[in-house]
Amino acid sequence: MNVRTLCLSILYSGDASGYDIRRMCTEKEFAYFVEASYGSIYPALAKLEDDGFVTSRTEQQEGKPARKVYSITESGRRAFAEQLAEPLGADMFRSPFLLFSRFAHILPRELVEQRCNEFLERNVHSRKRLDDASEQYDLNPADRWVIGYGRAVLEVAEQHLRTHMHELITMARAEPRQDAAE
Repeated sequence: MNVRTLCLSILYSGDASGYDIRRMCTEKEFAYFVEASYGSIYPALAKLEDDGFVTSRTEQQEGKPARKVYSITESGRRAFAEQLAEPLGADMFRSPFLLFSRFAHILPRELVEQRCNEFLERNVHSRKRLDDASEQYDLNPADRWVIGYGRAVLEVAEQHLRTHMHELITMARAEPRQDAAE
């Protein structure tokens, strides 16, 4: 899925600025789907506007610079539905924790145990955020399904780590190495 489709998906639910779209991609509900930077969002919005899929307006803000707010058009809604109908690419999974785990054997045990516990804490926090979203927002059945899927993935990851983190810790070095920086 490309950044243009991501922008259309966010605008499908309501108007947003480029800043709002970035926040949705990093901190809010769209953070679980695709990562997008300002450097990719603004060119995508410009192209979508050139193609007639979105319109924009300038809104004045008190004590702040004016902001450009985008709205999806009917042709943008159709284009979004067409893009969703195209074959999906493979899910991409990136995890700094898995890279860390891959090299646990060269790190001190205390550090490996610390990172495992930090990962568990983040995982629990992420599940809580999904639970809170389920309670705070008026969700449609599709939103509830997606949140349920996310919770299931987080639960499996947490269970695997709780069951097997001793293996990571055991393979770590007993003595800290001077060149193994945190």
